[in-house]
Order: sequence, then structure tokens, then C-alpha cells
Amino acid sequence: MSIPNLLALLRLALTPVAMYLISQSVDSRGYTIMATVVFVVAALTDFADGYLARRWKITTTLGAFLDLVADKVLVSGALIALVDIGTTSSWIAFIIIAREVSIMGLRSVAALDQSSVPASVWGKSKAAIQFTAISFAILRLNVVFGGFRLDQWLMGIAVVVTVISAGDYFSRFRDALTRKERT
Repeated sequence: MSIPNLLALLRLALTPVAMYLISQSVDSRGYTIMATVVFVVAALTDFADGYLARRWKITTTLGAFLDLVADKVLVSGALIALVDIGTTSSWIAFIIIAREVSIMGLRSVAALDQSSVPASVWGKSKAAIQFTAISFAILRLNVVFGGFRLDQWLMGIAVVVTVISAGDYFSRFRDALTRKERT
């Protein structure tokens, strides 16, 4: 198995570890730091696996699938743990997770139709912003602007970019299917 695929599997394996550490972090700064480090390491594997696969020219269908699933599992798992400890609002988690599930469904439909809708700048930005927002939500720094903590602002930005990226993806998916139907 290639190193990029192993990195995606590592991301999957680190998800329950991060979730456990987040769940234990409520009254423990040590668990908070460990949870943040594990989550950030897992998130960095997302950037590393794609970079290495492209650089070494070893991109595969399995690798693309593992990368996609590992990203969704990591983000969803961390959000569920953050909702569980009361750090993140359930509606924020719902919007982000619903987007991820919807886009995975659309990608499945596109694959069945032999269409492809590659990631856009919105999708790539979304991932980086979600990872950043979740990292700060795990840390729970007491930095307040306008009555909201920094992590709450970042989660709000993550939701906005998540919704925009969903709209962009749905639009490009519709265009790809329309083009295919005309041919």
C-alpha cells in the first residue's frame, strides 16, 4: 500500500483517538492539548497524502476514496465530540455533516453516470477552514470578540464557506450532467 493511502488510513485511525481525547478534555488542559495535537496531525495528513500522491504520480481511485472518506470521518467525528461536550452548536455540526454526506452522495451519482466534478477552490478552502475552526474549538481559548469566542467566529465562517462550497458543487454537478445529456 502506498504512503499516501497509509496516511489516509492513519487519519481514519486517529479519528476515534481525537474523539476520545476531546470527550475527556472538559476539565483537563492536558487532554485538551493532546486532543488538539492529535486532531491537527490527522488534519495535516489530509494535505500530505494528496500532495505526495500527486508529486509521486501515484494517484489511484482507492486513494481518492480513502482520502474523501477519511476527511469526512475526521471532521464529523470531531464535530460530534465537540457537540457532546457542549463546545459546538448542534446546528453547526448538522450543516457541516449534512453537506459532507450530500456531496458524497452526489459524487456517487456522478460516478455512476461516468461524470466527474473535481474539487474547486471553495471545497479546498472549506477543508482548511473547517480544520482550523475545529482545532480552535478543541482548544477553547478564552479570546472574545463581539460577545463570541474566537472558535465560535471560526465555526461561523466554516459554516458559511461550507454552504457556499455546497452550492458551488451542486451547480457544477448540474452543469456536468446537463452537458452529458446534450452529447
